[in-house]
Amino acid sequence: MLMTPKEYIESLRKLKTRVYMFGEKIDNWVDNPIIRPSINSVAMTYALALDPKYEDTMTATSMFTGDKINRFTHIHQSAEDLVKKVKMQRLLGQKTAACFQRCVGMDAFNAVYSTTYEIDAKYKTHYHENFRKFLIMVQQHDLTVDGAMTDPKGDRSKAPHEQKDPDMFVHVVERRPDGIVVCGAKAHQTGSINSHWHIFMPTIAMKKEDADWALSFACPTDAEGLYMIYGRQSCDTRKLEDCPIDLGNAKFGGQEALVVLDHVFIPNEYIFMNGEYEFAGMLVERFAGYHRQSYGGCKVGVGDVLIGAAALAAEYNGVEKASHIKDKLIEMTHLNETLYSCGIACSCEGCPTKAGNYQIDLLLANVCKQNVTRFPYEIVRLAEDIAGGLMVTMPSEKDFHSDLPVAKDGSTIGEICNKYFAARDDIPTEDRERILRFLENMCLGAAAVGYRTESLHGAGSPQAQRIMIARQGNIEAKKEMAKEIAGITHISDTEKKS
Repeated sequence: MLMTPKEYIESLRKLKTRVYMFGEKIDNWVDNPIIRPSINSVAMTYALALDPKYEDTMTATSMFTGDKINRFTHIHQSAEDLVKKVKMQRLLGQKTAACFQRCVGMDAFNAVYSTTYEIDAKYKTHYHENFRKFLIMVQQHDLTVDGAMTDPKGDRSKAPHEQKDPDMFVHVVERRPDGIVVCGAKAHQTGSINSHWHIFMPTIAMKKEDADWALSFACPTDAEGLYMIYGRQSCDTRKLEDCPIDLGNAKFGGQEALVVLDHVFIPNEYIFMNGEYEFAGMLVERFAGYHRQSYGGCKVGVGDVLIGAAALAAEYNGVEKASHIKDKLIEMTHLNETLYSCGIACSCEGCPTKAGNYQIDLLLANVCKQNVTRFPYEIVRLAEDIAGGLMVTMPSEKDFHSDLPVAKDGSTIGEICNKYFAARDDIPTEDRERILRFLENMCLGAAAVGYRTESLHGAGSPQAQRIMIARQGNIEAKKEMAKEIAGITHISDTEKKS
């Protein structure tokens, strides 16, 4: 059953989620002005799923029940499903110009689905059935689930079992007949507060000594012992002011938080990995692949809006016909569409796992994300170039509306601001103010967390993709191609060793 946006928001009010921000407990976090824009972004995933115009993109058929479900709760059944996922993410980026937060859960679903199947095949466990039952519940209630992978890590030169503080990675502190008790935390968790449930996963490949840290499980967001500390964003306290124009994007936003597990009990039915350390790397690799594919959709949609905003700024400034402005917009479009091409390519080259669901081409997914760590920075640079310095030096909205006399002729601060920050005669100064604040938000402010900075670190920093590209690139096969065409039959000492 598909939820409406209103039902989604009301469902959050029923949770006893513990949220802390600025050193205080936030009781009504649903209506908190700093948090609410991120909730609105998630609500858009529900709204578009109910719009007949987007039905094919936003919904799918459950492989378990045959019911119509939100695509964010779907297990990919084909390469076409993978393509539709990317198109859905671009659409939502276009509608919100922000992070809409359900991608991590969707990517976790598909990674856990195939990994639990292979764990069960080796150990005769029941993790796959546990997960199937959990996901059917999620689909039937159209729940938002956060995928939690990134541990604080502590001393990164040390494995989980070597850490001075074992809580630097989520781990088991007690095993009971009916479940486990876990401690630790997950950092940078996108949409965690806005989710009904969490799926926790390991963050790195592990060895036998790390078995107590090799965990995957589901947990309700308001479970006893679980709480969240909201992450700051640039310009976030502007949301506490009565200046919606200064926000740039007043309606939508992203969200990250530190999720803490303080002796949280996890029943057996929600456990998907419990010490099978040799499968930790598989789960990490598959989730990372899916999530790196995601960036070829969501960041492209946000990029579409950013390009449009830069074009409007040029138009309002009266320079839209300048050749260098046209060339910069062309370059921004070229870079943005290149990212999209990578997202589509790794989807089209997808193949079935042993469990039957479809996985993207891991090499191309990592190439996609490697480009995402670079191109949005250039797109933002060009947008800032086009917008001009006023994007970061403009007075506040209150100044534009101030009726305080300041000039010798009695003109007010507001009249002075509107006079000197006007450009084209046919464009209201307020419109120019709005688009420049919007660009500031996307390039430097709160939205930059979900576009520019997240493009670098989300789904793994650049080096993480380069490691996977090296692993998946199959240099040895390429060497054999070259040898065959060049007529080389000699085997070098290096090749003999390998």
